[in-house]
Amino acid sequence: MKARIPQGPSMNDMLRQAQKMQEDMATKQAELESREYDISAGGGVVKIKINGKKEILSLTIDPVIVDPDDVETLSDIITAGVNEAIRTVEKTSTKEMEKITGAMGMGIPGLF
Repeated sequence: MKARIPQGPSMNDMLRQAQKMQEDMATKQAELESREYDISAGGGVVKIKINGKKEILSLTIDPVIVDPDDVETLSDIITAGVNEAIRTVEKTSTKEMEKITGAMGMGIPGLF
């Protein structure tokens, strides 16, 4: 009596699936890099536009916050805004890429 061993996806199926995932990831990466994000800090007195490549495209400072005697506060608000902008890009990129790798990893045990 022969035992039947359940067969999973063939090697060709797995390679096709991996290639599709790679193509989807490249497409998504290009899309993410072209996105632009608008971030504000300090209650909106500092506005930052950043793209998906983490390049600052613009920085707008409301003149109300500019105090020559307190440059430190302005520096802190700008730093906080830039850091928030970078975190937003990274979080969005990670979340979007996980959608692809998570969906593709299913059906290929041990691959991802």
